[in-house]
Amino acid sequence: MPTQAEKAIQFQALHQRPGVLVVGNPWDAGTARILTALGYAALSTTSAGLAFALGKRDGAGVVTREEAFANARAIVDATPLPVAADLENGYGHSPEEAAETIRLAAESCGLVGGSIEDATGDPAHPIYDFEQAVERISAAAEAAHALPFPFMLVARAENYLHDRHDLPDTIRRLQAYETAGAEVLYAPGITHPADIREVCAAVKKPVNVLMGLKGAPPLSVRELGDLGVRRVSIGSGFSRAALTAFVQAAREVREHETFHFADDTLYISELTDMFK
Repeated sequence: MPTQAEKAIQFQALHQRPGVLVVGNPWDAGTARILTALGYAALSTTSAGLAFALGKRDGAGVVTREEAFANARAIVDATPLPVAADLENGYGHSPEEAAETIRLAAESCGLVGGSIEDATGDPAHPIYDFEQAVERISAAAEAAHALPFPFMLVARAENYLHDRHDLPDTIRRLQAYETAGAEVLYAPGITHPADIREVCAAVKKPVNVLMGLKGAPPLSVRELGDLGVRRVSIGSGFSRAALTAFVQAAREVREHETFHFADDTLYISELTDMFK
């Protein structure tokens, strides 16, 4: 296994090389090992995938930092690849709590990257005010930069995931997060090519785009690269695909009393080979 510092340097280099970095998003150690076997270069946890695996609702603030860290640690231990984490809003509203989450993520989990979002978790006030959001990223960046290895801090502008389709405000936030020290900028939910191009042109640091959203334009990795995207993540996409297949199979057995779902499954030997 490479050391954490070696993985951190590798992860940083993946963001600096030409082309688009596609990050795989496992939700447990098993899916981390499968993505590793399939040739992904880096991984990142998914908060939604973890919530579903724990039998909890996503986005409701019911997954604790301890649960997220335990999941991240299991994934880190399962793969030699660099692993980052979806750290939601840093599990606290203050800049100090965001900074502490970054420090602990690196020191206790072996992570080499992580994201802090500007969503509050409060449906009545879903997005932090601009000044508070920037202060939180600034504190997180200071904690990341104090580590003895490069830590890829991702700053997330969550407007579009909360029905606030305000591109100027989203770009303003990403630019401020870049100035505050974030290494990667991310506005999940932006799907239209013109908007993606505008976001990428507005900042200098790498932009991550979320793919795998239902109903989004079917852009390829190459097309995203042409728009200026440097990194792609799938978020909960793989988890939702797996759960969709599970629900469809379970419905077939329960409602039709047939077992045709097995025709499209992998052989046990194929899966076993991925865990060597």
